[in-house]
Amino acid sequence: MNTLASLVQSVPDLDAATTLYRAWLGVEPHTTAPYYVGFNADGMEFGLAPARDGDPASPVPYIGVDDIEAALARVVAAGGTHRFGPQDVGGGTTIASFTDAAGAVLGLITRRAV
Repeated sequence: MNTLASLVQSVPDLDAATTLYRAWLGVEPHTTAPYYVGFNADGMEFGLAPARDGDPASPVPYIGVDDIEAALARVVAAGGTHRFGPQDVGGGTTIASFTDAAGAVLGLITRRAV
């Protein structure tokens, strides 16, 4: 797989951000949950998630992978620093996050049929 699957923006107020992004993107969210609000912006997944300590102000790109544990092990072995995950976030989706040598936050995602 290894393709850009989504961009996820961490926000301090999920309700306020949903209102703003709904207006900005001009579409209704397809998923609204306490842990994630997802929009399909012309075929691109754009999500909002409650901010965690240390989250960047910019969106985090999530690369879709078939085996998230193996992919995370590869990036850590190559010098990435593990942040969190793999974590099941529901709907058959698992995510993980790491930072690169420059401190950029990056993500991995895998989806399985439920």
